[in-house]
Amino acid sequence: MNKLELISALKTEANISKAEAARVVQIFFDHMAQAMARGERVEIRGLCSFFVKNYKSYTGRNPKTGEKVTIKPK
Repeated sequence: MNKLELISALKTEANISKAEAARVVQIFFDHMAQAMARGERVEIRGLCSFFVKNYKSYTGRNPKTGEKVTIKPK
């Protein structure tokens, strides 16, 4: 399911206009993104959870040349 399919399902189930459904979905995603930007974990019980994971730098290899490269922290 993508964003447009979610909007369509919400429109049908809640009997609201497409514009209202799109606004609800956008508000949800905006608040979710803001929480994650603050480093908070977002949990939808019984479905999923989202969080930002920071990675330290590490040594990897260039797959084409086999050369060792340092991967920056993410």
